[in-house]
Amino acid sequence: MPAHPLRRPAFAATVALALAGLAGTAQAIDYGPFTLTGFAKAELGRSSNQCSDCQRFPGEDKQRVWADQLVVGSPYKTETTHVTLFQPWLVAKQDVGYGIKVTGSLSQRWRDGKVDIPGLVYEENVGVQHEDYGALRVGHFPTRAWSLADYPYGTDIGLADAWASSGAGYGLNTRAARYTSRQFDVMDGDLVMEATYDRGNTAFKIHKPRFLELYAQYHRGDLIIEAMSQDARNGNPQAWGHGPFTGLTPFAADDGKIGGAGQSIVMLMARYNVDARWQVTAGLRRNRWSGAHAYITQPGPPAQWNDMFNVDWNGSKDGVANPGYAATSTDLMAGLRWKQGPWSATLATVMLGKAATDNPSERGQSNWASFNTAGVQYEVTKGVQVYGTAGLVHYGRLGLSPMSMPSNSAFSGVDSRVTRNGNWFLVGANYLF
Repeated sequence: MPAHPLRRPAFAATVALALAGLAGTAQAIDYGPFTLTGFAKAELGRSSNQCSDCQRFPGEDKQRVWADQLVVGSPYKTETTHVTLFQPWLVAKQDVGYGIKVTGSLSQRWRDGKVDIPGLVYEENVGVQHEDYGALRVGHFPTRAWSLADYPYGTDIGLADAWASSGAGYGLNTRAARYTSRQFDVMDGDLVMEATYDRGNTAFKIHKPRFLELYAQYHRGDLIIEAMSQDARNGNPQAWGHGPFTGLTPFAADDGKIGGAGQSIVMLMARYNVDARWQVTAGLRRNRWSGAHAYITQPGPPAQWNDMFNVDWNGSKDGVANPGYAATSTDLMAGLRWKQGPWSATLATVMLGKAATDNPSERGQSNWASFNTAGVQYEVTKGVQVYGTAGLVHYGRLGLSPMSMPSNSAFSGVDSRVTRNGNWFLVGANYLF
């Protein structure tokens, strides 16, 4: 189950004001080969059509049919929302001569005072780089598909979660190796290429996890184009682009009791500075899931199930009960940003599309969603920004949310089974050091 597929209430009412008091101290801390950087962020908002008690089994995975059930008569209303994020990065670089540097990185994120994804760190890796041959890193680090979609693309237009944390991608690598090429001169621009391979949970011996991400960035003048693909086998079946790549379930003992699964994305994002004030942003993502059959891994009581995806509940296929079906979908992002002096303003949209699948049961494939924002930001001083954002979510139909969403109320708190529309307004502050 995703740790935070939607914005949740927490204590943060005074943090935004406290951050403004840190103006003038926004700078990295250097000590020998070590550099400490990071950010602290707080938001306070009001969101319509919230219904935290609508689902009969709170917190249950959207893919499980019993999670579809709603509590009849539960009210949905406007509520106050809060969120805080804090993430420091400790980076080490040591020049050892001959154009070679040894590097290391350690980073963790806390959400509302708790570890963002329990049991996992964001970065814990070591590496070596050479000015002519590129860089090699091993360990834990975010994927390019999530980290870049989150920042700068999604963050700069006020839709980081809706764009970066949706879809069939994975967001965190845990047992990975990454090679990044040096910069090449191509067609009057600069090209960098990269490949990441992750073994996931190596305790799985039958359904061995494997993950491959390819990434390329082309930069020419005011244009940046970034292309990436992920192809994964036997990771946790999900539609949460922020999630870690590990194994089919959290328990390797399930290996011989379940079937395999795979999913992949192909994504293209671009930014173009029209002039000194205007920037255009766009993104296109194609999702593919193989589907994952539903199995009881422990008879209980209560019965324990695997992590399934796009299941025809109570159906059968080729002798398999509760089979999972393959699905594909396409998601879009577009944004416009204006900046002059310390002020900036944005307009943006994310469209999560319908899915194509042969599943005879409705599991959200017939729904679509649009998330739309308008925002303004003011840079108080270097490293300290305050901002306000107004947003609107609209679903194509009442029912299960689009397949690209990790839950039926992800990203806005508005449950697609309860209402088709919702809106929100928030104010926040961000401190970079």
